[in-house]
Order: sequence, then structure tokens, then C-alpha cells
Amino acid sequence: MTKEDMILERLDRIEAQLAPLSASAKSVKEFKEDISPLLNQGVQSLIRGLGTIDSSFQLEDLFELIKAVLKNTRNLTFSLNQLGNLTDLLFTIEPLLKSTVPLFIQYLDDLEQRGVFRILNAMLGVRSKMAAAYTPEDIDKIGDGLVVLFGLAEKLSHPKTREFLETMAELPAEVDFSECKPLGPIGLLSACRTYEVKDGLGVIIELTKAMGKFKGSQRTVGVF
Repeated sequence: MTKEDMILERLDRIEAQLAPLSASAKSVKEFKEDISPLLNQGVQSLIRGLGTIDSSFQLEDLFELIKAVLKNTRNLTFSLNQLGNLTDLLFTIEPLLKSTVPLFIQYLDDLEQRGVFRILNAMLGVRSKMAAAYTPEDIDKIGDGLVVLFGLAEKLSHPKTREFLETMAELPAEVDFSECKPLGPIGLLSACRTYEVKDGLGVIIELTKAMGKFKGSQRTVGVF
């Protein structure tokens, strides 16, 4: 083998070794050509973005932020721990909320269907009208009257009182006023022969005795 052949063989080996490097360099060049427009566009966007905050951002503000973070490291740690506890609590009550919230919504919908919210809204309207029509002093007097009225309502809840009022409310339906006739003393004596009239007079006498208490009179010995 001549020297020329040896040189050519060595050149072929060198060329074979440089071929991968040439391919890599070509790939890098193509990648650079492809990414250069994107990098240029990104840099321009970054410059424009920084230009918008240039007037409101100062380097001293960044230093102040760093100082505040360093001074309040314990507070930040405590806040993060509490946030973790809150997150754990939310994960814990999440199943309960999933079952409770629909029931609560259904309950509110039931109240809406029954008109409770409309009644509350109407009551607020009544309060507004009362505030416009009456002074605070009048409202106080009305409140005192309502207290007395509630006391009367409590007394009306007594079984005997309730029975008496129910009986009195049924009387007009049982009376036929078309059969009422004028009565004189003799007619009154004649009517007293019936048990109904006797019982009615007995009730009137008992009511009269009870009504005498309103006057506050007391029985005096020897006075008839």
C-alpha cells in the first residue's frame, strides 16, 4: 500500500468520524433557526410587559417585600399551618356537607313553597309602615298594649274560658231570631217555667256575680 492510499484511508476514517458531528451541528443550526423567531417574540413580549410595570415597580419595593417576609417568617409559617388545618377540616366535613347542603336547600325550598319568606317580607313591610306612621314613643305604647294583649291571650287559654267562649260563639247559630216576641212581666214568668230559661237565668246570675268584682265592692255584714 502506497503512502497515497494510506493518506486516503486515513482521510476516509476522519471523514467518517466527523460525519456525526456535522449532522449534530446541522441539527443545532436548524433548531436555532426554528427557535430564534419564538425567542425574539418572547423577548419582545417580556420587554413590553416589563415596560407596563416599570412605573409602578421599584427595586426598593422588592427589598421591602423581602424584609417583610424575613421579619414575619413565624407569622407566615403559622398562617400556612392554619391553612393546612383548615384544608384538613374541609376534607373532613366534605362528606357531611354533601349530605347536609341538599337537605338544607330542600328545607329552604319547602319554606318558599309554603310562603314563609313572603310572610317575612310582608312583616318587614308592616314594620316599615309602622316606623313611618308612628313615633318611637307610640311604638313603646303599642308594645305595652301588646304585652297586655298577650296576657289576655294567656288567660283565654284556660280550659273553662275557652269552653265558655266556644259556647257563646255557637249561640247565634242556635237562636232563631224570627221567633222572638215581646215579653212582659207575665210572659217572663211564664217563660221561667222552662228549664232552658231557668238555666239561662242561673248563668246570668253567676256572670253578674263575677262582674261585680270589676267594681271592687266588698260584701258588708248586715247589708242585703
